[in-house]
Amino acid sequence: MPEESSDAKLGHVRGQVALPDPGRSPWWELGRRLLLALAILVGTVLIVYLDRSAYRDGNDPPGYGVDLIDSIYYTTVTLSTTGYGDIAPVEAHARMINAFVITPLRIAFLVLLIGTTLEVLASQGREMIRVSRWRKKMGAHVVVVGYGTKGRAAVDTLVNNGEDREAIVVVDPGSVALQDAHADGLAVVSGDASRRDVLRRAGVAEARQVIITTDRDDTNVLATLTVRQLNPDVWIVAAVREQENVALMRQSGANSVITSSDAVGRLLGLSSLSPTLGSVMEDLLTYGEGLEVAERDLLVTEVGKQPQTLPDQVIAVVRDEKVYRYFDPVVTQLARGDRLIVVRPAKELPWAPRPGTHDEQLSTDDA
Repeated sequence: MPEESSDAKLGHVRGQVALPDPGRSPWWELGRRLLLALAILVGTVLIVYLDRSAYRDGNDPPGYGVDLIDSIYYTTVTLSTTGYGDIAPVEAHARMINAFVITPLRIAFLVLLIGTTLEVLASQGREMIRVSRWRKKMGAHVVVVGYGTKGRAAVDTLVNNGEDREAIVVVDPGSVALQDAHADGLAVVSGDASRRDVLRRAGVAEARQVIITTDRDDTNVLATLTVRQLNPDVWIVAAVREQENVALMRQSGANSVITSSDAVGRLLGLSSLSPTLGSVMEDLLTYGEGLEVAERDLLVTEVGKQPQTLPDQVIAVVRDEKVYRYFDPVVTQLARGDRLIVVRPAKELPWAPRPGTHDEQLSTDDA
């Protein structure tokens, strides 16, 4: 027989949606039930064997008692309700034990066997219902292609900044990634992200963002092309290992491209040249400690001011979907609709809502 694949061992069909299990593992439940069934079987054998003088085997000559083999045989046929009748209790107390002890054990044994079968069927039905409900709630969600080190870090950043785990879908062909994503409470579509049917199951057509971060640049390019075909308007953030592939990734449809090897190399170089500067850069990249780089709305009271005069350390201004450095003459005076890229203390969540943004109505005093 061919060796069973790792996905099959996990009970997962490649290409299908797998939601994280909120309860115990089905293997744990199955093992528990098997142990209970075995305990009932062994207990009944002991009851019959210890009281073997009260039983008679019709196939044996008179005076020949019931031995251990006969006790095991009687137990199996009795608990399975086969009941051939060749071995039977002949003493009154043995019949009472059969009526009030072994009969309930038989019922419990059958409930375990039937319950396990029903549980398997019911779990499949529940999983189908869960996936159906999940699909109905999907929309404007985030799809993460690749759940390695970079993918997990991206998900952690999203969750730490207020993104709901239920609104994140992971696409990865590996069984290890499936286990890790489920352990993190994420839905997974197992399969190749360059295949249209796999991305459709992940709901890419309705997603608001797609993060592509596999370990191969060619896979990232193919996935980006496929995502862009399925959803022309989605925001795509992709990672590449080599700088020479950045232009190709942008041509494929990525809105933002991160070069992982160059970024790590620059950080290593800065840390070598200036340990202090390297520690500051690491601080900015580490969530929840020291300083954070964040984007926020412009407050109403900040309209018309210079970026350098604001309490937050402004490093860039986003105006009309273009990014300007804080010293650029175009953004000498801040205007309604601007967004600020700032450095702020980590204790204040980077994406936390703040009052007085440009979307609010101006008060009489501000007017």
